[in-house]
Amino acid sequence: MAELRKDEKPKPRKGRLIVHIGRLLITHSFLVSVLCCCAGYASLLLLPLLAKNTYISENAIMPGSADPMFAVQDTALANRLVNDIVGQKSLTTDRLEIIKLIAQYMAEEGAEAYFHETHPQIHQFHPLHFFSSPEKILPRKNGSCSAVGISCVGVIRAPQGDGKESIVLVTPFNSEDISVNEAVNLGITLSVFSLLNRVKWLAKDIIWLAADSRYGEYDAVAAWLRDYFNPGYLTEPSALRLCAELRMKEDFAVFRRAGTMAAALVLQVKDREDEGSGDTLSILSEASNGQMPNLDLINTVHFLAAHRQALRVKIGTFGYLHESRFLGFLGQILQFLSNIAGSFNPQWAFGAPAAEYVRGTATMARSIYSQALGVPTGCHGAFRDYQIDAVTLQFFPRNSLDFEFGRSAILLKSGRLIEGVIRSVNNLLEKFHQSFFLYLLTSPNKFVSVGVYMIPFALLVAPFPVVAAALLSQVNKPDDQTLTSDPLTASNSTSNPDKWAWLEAARSAIITHLWAAVVSLLPFLISHFAPNLDSDYLILTWVFASIFLLLPSKQFLHSTQWASLKAVTISAATVGLSLMSIINFSTALIGTVFLVPLCLIVRPWRARGRTLIFVPCSILMLVISFPPVALLVTEIVLNGSRERKIGDFWDFLENLWLWNSATYLYLFLVHVPCWVLCVHIFLHL
Repeated sequence: MAELRKDEKPKPRKGRLIVHIGRLLITHSFLVSVLCCCAGYASLLLLPLLAKNTYISENAIMPGSADPMFAVQDTALANRLVNDIVGQKSLTTDRLEIIKLIAQYMAEEGAEAYFHETHPQIHQFHPLHFFSSPEKILPRKNGSCSAVGISCVGVIRAPQGDGKESIVLVTPFNSEDISVNEAVNLGITLSVFSLLNRVKWLAKDIIWLAADSRYGEYDAVAAWLRDYFNPGYLTEPSALRLCAELRMKEDFAVFRRAGTMAAALVLQVKDREDEGSGDTLSILSEASNGQMPNLDLINTVHFLAAHRQALRVKIGTFGYLHESRFLGFLGQILQFLSNIAGSFNPQWAFGAPAAEYVRGTATMARSIYSQALGVPTGCHGAFRDYQIDAVTLQFFPRNSLDFEFGRSAILLKSGRLIEGVIRSVNNLLEKFHQSFFLYLLTSPNKFVSVGVYMIPFALLVAPFPVVAAALLSQVNKPDDQTLTSDPLTASNSTSNPDKWAWLEAARSAIITHLWAAVVSLLPFLISHFAPNLDSDYLILTWVFASIFLLLPSKQFLHSTQWASLKAVTISAATVGLSLMSIINFSTALIGTVFLVPLCLIVRPWRARGRTLIFVPCSILMLVISFPPVALLVTEIVLNGSRERKIGDFWDFLENLWLWNSATYLYLFLVHVPCWVLCVHIFLHL
């Protein structure tokens, strides 16, 4: 290197580009926050336009490649079972007779049949319920069958298989009061079961679980799966061995297994909805904590139902949103802009008709809401807990089921549909893995993938680190260097700044989060000591106890600089939302809608700069983001205004807890502590 001359000064080193970009973003954090939030909410409303048509990713599935073998003659067996069940119900009230009748039909078709017991369970608040799921089982009395639910299980061994894989069919029925719909449902499955026992192409074992829903269909399926995957060898003798009423054969008390479950179909026949509508199929797919089956399974069912059996396929939607004026107006604007863009170039057209946009938005909102609750929409959720792809198929027949002639159409269509789905799954050499597991449905044949719907979440969360860095940088500057032009980062910093002031704010935030964790456990104590109180009194007791526990932490929060406390609050919200997006993305997405504007807008009501703008906005966001109010606003927007009472919030949280929903943990470990910290920031003097 050439040596520098004595009179030549060294050139200043240029800083890195990323440092300059970071300083620019921090300096204009208010503008960055506004742009990102607007872009995030806009992209959320545009998601229905970005939906793609569904397609089969796994070529081996080949839905509809073979003609169905299920014929009109196979429906005779279904009608015979329906007539026998209806006749048996009219002759006796003994539920065991119907159970023995179903098991007898299974055995006559050559299946390995056996009984499985389901005990009544007490579901209640428990602190460890999220991690170990300890259901409390009521003890049976004297080994009697009257105190347990009894399911019938039949297994068909595939002639072309090696016994390592299986497909499950589930038909729930209430043994105490079986309805005609449940009898028809059992008849459909029996006819398909009989057909599968005769075909030569079957390579996977077939398991038919006639689940006794006396104590809940989900509990019956979950109990059978628990015994299937976790066999007990040292437990006490089964009640069925001591039950003389069900001693048809000794083999009926032996628990039999098949191979690894490739897929499961839960079948239900419901009452017809509209007089003028045709035969309809409804697909339920949401499981616990937002889990979804592989999209190929839903696509296979939709393709065979719509294009082979002429069934009208539908999924869950919010009917109230179909009449929303805001969505209708927004859809018309998007359609108008799309038409203008298409006039210049047809390929630039991006929109859809306004009515289609409204339907897609209502269906997508239902999909997000169902996933965010974390509560299964059917007993198929029990399979998803074992990573088994499963859906619930609900058939709504056009004709009445009271007569054999009216049942013929739905028997034929549903039987061929089930046969086609099983044949497609039978073609797989491995489990479903090609298609998506994270998606939102906007219609039965359109979806939004995870790579698209994560964009609104990323845009909404993006301002958090920028604003937090801006707040901390302003705290560490004296008054004459503070950039007060940015109302989001302007603070009352002292002339002798403390570089470690954020530690005090972190201590306050940790105390608040510990308080929220204790509050989340209070329902267990309240319901234990006062189990008979009304939900209104329970929620009031919970609120007063939470406020009483919060009072000692007031002094720690009051002594903290509000800018440091806000920076730590934003950091905690960022971490909480990011972790929640891994567990249940829909919950995190809804959380950002309420939590992001609250954390960005809130500031002390007596702080300098634009008080007339930020104080009303802070009050509005504090009210809207309060969990009970947020729930009420969500219900009104999605389902319309209905009468509500204060106890509904207790019932809602109790439902989340009992179903192991991670949304409960998010509310009390992320949302509630951040809301309390924002209240302290607003009231900071």
